[in-house]
Amino acid sequence: MLAIEAHGLCKTYGGLFGRGQVALSGMELSVDAGSAFGLIGPNGAGKTTFIKVLLGVVRPSAGAVRVLGGDPQDPATRARIGYMPERLHLPAAWTPLAFLASVARLKGRRIPGPQLSHALARVGLGDDSHRRIGGFSKGMRQRLGLAAAMLGEPELLILDEPTDGVDPLGRIEIRKRLAEEHARGATIFLNSHLLAETERICSRVGILSGGRVVRQGGLEELCGSSTRWRVRFAAGADAAALGALGFVAAGDHHLLDAPDPAALNAALEAARAKGALVVELCSDRRDLEDVLADAVGSKREAA
Repeated sequence: MLAIEAHGLCKTYGGLFGRGQVALSGMELSVDAGSAFGLIGPNGAGKTTFIKVLLGVVRPSAGAVRVLGGDPQDPATRARIGYMPERLHLPAAWTPLAFLASVARLKGRRIPGPQLSHALARVGLGDDSHRRIGGFSKGMRQRLGLAAAMLGEPELLILDEPTDGVDPLGRIEIRKRLAEEHARGATIFLNSHLLAETERICSRVGILSGGRVVRQGGLEELCGSSTRWRVRFAAGADAAALGALGFVAAGDHHLLDAPDPAALNAALEAARAKGALVVELCSDRRDLEDVLADAVGSKREAA
């Protein structure tokens, strides 16, 4: 089952007396139910517009979109979604408990006070449940926004920059909470400029540029290589002997192409037989930042 599916999705703003601003241009995307998916791209790529379409806030100009098998304009569909916006506008005079109670009412849910307190404790705000929100730091506001999004165990969590402004320890806690939500079966849809956070939270990624998805797939597919390995040997290894065995020098390490584990181990044993000592071995993996730059740069060159 698909949690999100978009086909030929287009959205143009304005255009009454001119061409208008194109935000989405034939976007194609599918997100499996129960997956953790990250949408990344440069500013102006159309990410915010797409989220607004998913939430039923904006109607597409053309194409089709389904969320949890339903129409995003349908209140019954929206009730199954938890949303955390990038810019949180919280009532300064309210307490976190009052705010969550209000969110529960908007969702049509009757959630007892103890459960609301537990929701706050999950995000580290248990001791601040009766404070006024106006005195909260940005990180505390982000935590409260996450608690509101997770309220009522939604089937789909749409998160826009959930760790922005949160300290490193807070980010770890937020990732734990999202992992718990994912483990219970919720679909995670993340939009973030913090690509390292995207890599930690999501297993699949889509790259949006110019209103189109230019690349999508699993992290290993996009960033890693199942056949190329990065090996670092102790000082004194025979460079010529390693080269003859297929190890290619690349700075302070070597690269090795091995089609399977047996070939990898055979090459390493041959290197050790030549007196080389392995001190580090890992899959040769690119940063998501490099993948994004490559995908967006390739699109611009093609244009």
